[in-house]
Amino acid sequence: MAIERTLAILKPDCVRKNLQGEVIARIQKSGFKILGMKMVRLTPISAGAFYAVHTGRSFFTGLVEFMCSGACMPIALEKVNAVEDFRMLIGKTDPAEAAPGTIRKLYADSKGENIVHGSDSAENGRIEVGFFFSEKELAENR
Repeated sequence: MAIERTLAILKPDCVRKNLQGEVIARIQKSGFKILGMKMVRLTPISAGAFYAVHTGRSFFTGLVEFMCSGACMPIALEKVNAVEDFRMLIGKTDPAEAAPGTIRKLYADSKGENIVHGSDSAENGRIEVGFFFSEKELAENR
């Protein structure tokens, strides 16, 4: 299997609850390498551009508003099978349906405020990492 990149975003609810350290520790304990990490405040334009694939869906406006409601932390991650492993680590979008021990089951309040974003494919992982990080910002820590 090839090493993949995936993007995590610790969403505004995670930052508001001061859970960044807990979530990052779980990510690292699961074998992910952090290539880049920063604190940002998304604007409606940047959040809309990032989530453009959802334009027109019923939840799009609320998602953009939520992602602009406070600081968030994009994190570029790398690992063999990164996308699938990260999605298993975070659990289903709705914390009520997430498996026990997953990040969303442990920390999320609702489907709309679900603590963390994870890329849904290796291709999107590369695209999403590139949305927030230039190659020179990514530290190869092998």
